Amino acid sequence: MKQKVLKQAYLPDALTADLRDRYELLELAQMSPADLAAVAGEITVVITNGEAVVTREFIDALPALKLIAVFGVGYDGVDVAAARDRGVAVTHTPGVLTDDVADLAIGLLLATSRRIVAAQKFIEQGGWQQSGFQWTRKVSGARLGILGMGRIGQAIARRAQAFDMEIAYNDPKAHSQLPYRYVADLTDLAAQSDFLMVCAPGGAGTRGLINQPVLEALGPQGMLINISRGSVVDETALVQALESGTLAGAGLDVFADEPHVPAALQQRDNVVITPHMASATWETRREMSRLVLENVIAWFAGEPLVTPVP
Repeated sequence: MKQKVLKQAYLPDALTADLRDRYELLELAQMSPADLAAVAGEITVVITNGEAVVTREFIDALPALKLIAVFGVGYDGVDVAAARDRGVAVTHTPGVLTDDVADLAIGLLLATSRRIVAAQKFIEQGGWQQSGFQWTRKVSGARLGILGMGRIGQAIARRAQAFDMEIAYNDPKAHSQLPYRYVADLTDLAAQSDFLMVCAPGGAGTRGLINQPVLEALGPQGMLINISRGSVVDETALVQALESGTLAGAGLDVFADEPHVPAALQQRDNVVITPHMASATWETRREMSRLVLENVIAWFAGEPLVTPVP
């Protein structure tokens, strides 16, 4: 008899098929509360994604639960403290998506500073027939501040070095092995940056870190790029900064209430937005799927988990 595994949120079709081949895969979206209650005592593994929410109440509703496998590097939607209290392990998929996220971060930085999307619209709307496009901002040699110097922050810094950017960062602690300048205060980092790159994890500890004082310090020539979590940025303060001219522009892959994007961030020449797609390449999603499957297989086999959360 196959073990029961609960799919709590969206997963790629190929991963879903692999799981269904190995296990009795139950899809929460197709179950009523009564359906879930009927099998709750048999579910030991839940698989979710990096954008979904797994609450203490949900964990408590599954008395046999032993593993939550997250398809994604971010796991701030999972109540890890509740899982720990219940002896439930949590895994994620770090490392394999670092390059893709860093690539898109640089893409957003370039697209925002050079107003590439606005330039395309300018041509399509016939503007080039009337005049030249507005001048834009230079990237090479500019000052890049990075909030969060983990794997992704470091990968972005390495790419930025190819543009001769002056790199500084803010993190809970300085990394003495890195060649970049550490700035202990985030507002100071913003004041010393032309571009502020947000690479911090989500969760209560980072909620609203990019607030009005930080945006004001970044200033009317500064630009914000966020490829981490929408919750790290005070979205209301960001809109106000863009509308008042306190901030020059923003490149955003993540938002506070996805998939809902404030209308005030849309149709702006100085804002580039993408639908939380930084890790969404075929190659990386295959690797993420592989890690999820390996963690589930390891747990059922009684072997050490491949990528448990820290």
